[in-house]
Amino acid sequence: MGDDILRVNGLKISYAVGDAKVRAVDDATFSIPSGSIVGLVGESGCGKTTVARGLTRVMAKSAIIEGGEAIFDGTDLMKMSEAEMNRLRWRDIAFVPQSAMNSLDPVYRIEHQLNEVLIQRGGHSKSEARQRSEELFDMVGIEPRRLKDYPHQFSGGMRQRVAIALALALNPKLVIADEPVTALDVIVQRQILDTLKDLQEKLGISVILVTHDISVVAYVCDRIVVMYAGQVVESGDTETVLTRPYHPYTMGLYNAFPDLQSSAGLLTPIEGHPPDLRHPPTGCRFAQRCPFAQSRCTTSGDIELADVGGGHYAACLRSGEAATLRGDAAKSETWAAMA
Repeated sequence: MGDDILRVNGLKISYAVGDAKVRAVDDATFSIPSGSIVGLVGESGCGKTTVARGLTRVMAKSAIIEGGEAIFDGTDLMKMSEAEMNRLRWRDIAFVPQSAMNSLDPVYRIEHQLNEVLIQRGGHSKSEARQRSEELFDMVGIEPRRLKDYPHQFSGGMRQRVAIALALALNPKLVIADEPVTALDVIVQRQILDTLKDLQEKLGISVILVTHDISVVAYVCDRIVVMYAGQVVESGDTETVLTRPYHPYTMGLYNAFPDLQSSAGLLTPIEGHPPDLRHPPTGCRFAQRCPFAQSRCTTSGDIELADVGGGHYAACLRSGEAATLRGDAAKSETWAAMA
């Protein structure tokens, strides 16, 4: 891996709700090393999809980018004009949507939809587009003869492969995949993840994988960015973050995931609910659900990400006591063992 292909610093995105605004992403900061797969993980409503769509600047009309920067290949995406972003999309940054069926036009054959990208955006001739389409189908494990088929003639897993092929059509540097294996059975999930990982290694591209599933991150990602209530609370090397987490929310995500090799019994959910972002609490937004919270956690103001060593960052006032907290979690009746 080389330098970072993307650095996000202090990104703030809100949604207009009536006369009010909801800050869905609040001061998000993280980086994507070149040639890596980075998992953006958190429960529903944490802001991860808003971040993903904010980076492509394809958002709902009610969305407002209120601050921060996203330096992609030396250029701030947040300062680019719509025309500049339009030239960048698909050629340099591509997006794999959560629901492939919804992203594919049901009245057109797949070949026609690939041609739209390759000819209209990529400048290929019709014969070049046909050859490239066959190459793309080969890459994602679909027989080229199926280019003549309609989306409804493909299974869910194959439609997801088509969506990946579309994203890779113009050889982008960065692919953002939003929950690409949601609603697929576990066998197909693994096949799609293996395909994505294989293509990432062969093509040398960088990938942001948006997911709520810790197992997906553990299986395929090099690094992890954990989000909670619109904020990044921990980031770093995947193995390090999952085996030695510094933020209690990351500990909770880990404990809520089944481990076939563990002797522990029942899974332990994170009790409670995320805060209402119309009126976010002061201090740590996880404090009301955290078994290790202290009074200072809710009175200290904003808690910034701090380097806890080796490129591992956490936003917790008790990060210096992380080993103790992990030990407490192992003995706790409220949270299962971390070991």
